[in-house]
Amino acid sequence: MQSRGIVFLAALLAAAIAAAGPRPAAEHASQGEKSMVPGELLVYIGTYTNNERSKGIYVSRLTLATGRLTDPELAAESTNPSFLAVHPDGRHLYAANEVSSYEGRQTGAVSAFAIDRDSGLLTPLNQQSSGGAGPAHLIVDRTGRVVLVANYGGGSVAALPIRSDGHLAVPASVNSHTGSSIHPTRQAKPHAHSINVDESNRFAYAADLGIDKMIIYKLDPAAATLTPHTPASVAVAPGSGPRHFAFHPTRPYAYLLNEMLLTITAFNHDATSGALSEVLTLSTLPPGVDAQSEFSGAEVQVHPSGRFLYASNRGHDSITVFAIDQSTGRLTFVGSEPTQGSFPRGFGIDPTGRLLLAGNQRSHTVVAFRIDQATGQLTPTGQSLSIGTPVCVKFVQ
Repeated sequence: MQSRGIVFLAALLAAAIAAAGPRPAAEHASQGEKSMVPGELLVYIGTYTNNERSKGIYVSRLTLATGRLTDPELAAESTNPSFLAVHPDGRHLYAANEVSSYEGRQTGAVSAFAIDRDSGLLTPLNQQSSGGAGPAHLIVDRTGRVVLVANYGGGSVAALPIRSDGHLAVPASVNSHTGSSIHPTRQAKPHAHSINVDESNRFAYAADLGIDKMIIYKLDPAAATLTPHTPASVAVAPGSGPRHFAFHPTRPYAYLLNEMLLTITAFNHDATSGALSEVLTLSTLPPGVDAQSEFSGAEVQVHPSGRFLYASNRGHDSITVFAIDQSTGRLTFVGSEPTQGSFPRGFGIDPTGRLLLAGNQRSHTVVAFRIDQATGQLTPTGQSLSIGTPVCVKFVQ
C-alpha cells in the first residue's frame, strides 16, 4: 500500500509540473546571468589601460527610477578604449583604441563589438586601422553605415564602412589636416580631437586643437567618404584648442568646447550650407574663478530637452551648467557642481535626461548626479562606481 501511495503522489506531481508548462527563461538562467528589464539601461565605460588599473570596457546597469547602479563588470578586454560609440541599432559598439602603433604601423585602431543585451557583455568582432595615430574620438553616423574617427596624434580624420553584420572595413577615406597655431608645443601641428555629424547627416565637423579650427566635410554615407567642404573651416580665437562639439537636438545651434582656454563657443548652424557662424564665446568656469595652468576643458553635451548645456572642467574638477536660450542659442550660467573626484574627462547624460554620470579619470570613479528638469542643476545621488581611469560613458536602452 505504501509503495502504491508513493507512485500515486509522484504521478500527481508530474502532472502538475506538466500542466504548469516550461518555466520562464529567467528562471533557467545560470547564476550571475542577467536580463534587461524595463526602465533599465546598460552603461558602458571606456578607460585607459596603460596604468594596469583597467583592462578595457566595463558595463554597469542603471535603474532610472531609483538611480541605482550595479557593480561594474569587465565587458571586454581592449587596449586604451578611450572613446566609445553605440550603433543606432543598439546591437553594436565601437571603440577608439588610443594607441600610436597598430600592426607595425604608426596608426591607432578601431574595434567593433556585438552587444549581448541580456548580459551586457561584448563579443569582439574585428579591428581595423583608424587611419592615424592616437584616435581620441569616434561616432557612428545617423544611418549606421559609417564610423567616423578623429586621430589626435595623426592630425587626421577617417571614415570606416560598417558591414551588415557590424564588422568594420578598412578606412574608405582619410583626410589629413594642415597648419599650426600659437602654442609652441601643443599647437605645433594638427591634432584632430573629435568629429560629429549634423542632424541631416550631410556634414561632418572635426574640432582640431592644434590649428584652432573646425574643419567642415561633406559626408557620403553610401561611399563612406569625407570630402572637404566650402567653406572648408571656421577659426576660433588663437590658443583656444578646440576639443569637443555638440549640436542642439531641435534648434540650429552648435557648441564647441575649447580645451586650452576653457571656453564654449556657440554657433548658429546653417543646415542647408553647412556653415557655422559664431554667436558668442564664454568661460566654462564659474564667475570669479580664473583659469590656471593645470585646468583644461574636456567634455560638452546638450541635454536631450535642448534646454541645458553641460561642460566639464579638469583641474577645477567640476561640471558647469548653462541654460540655452531657445530663440538665440545664447548661454546663461546656471551653476557649477563638483564632480566628487579628480579630472572629469568624460561624462554621459542618459537618454531620458534624468541622470548624468561623470567619469573622474584620476580618482578612478564614475559618480552619478540627478538633473533638475526645471533648472538643469546637478545633485549627487550618492551612487558611484569604482573603475580604473574612466574616460567615456555611453548608454544603451
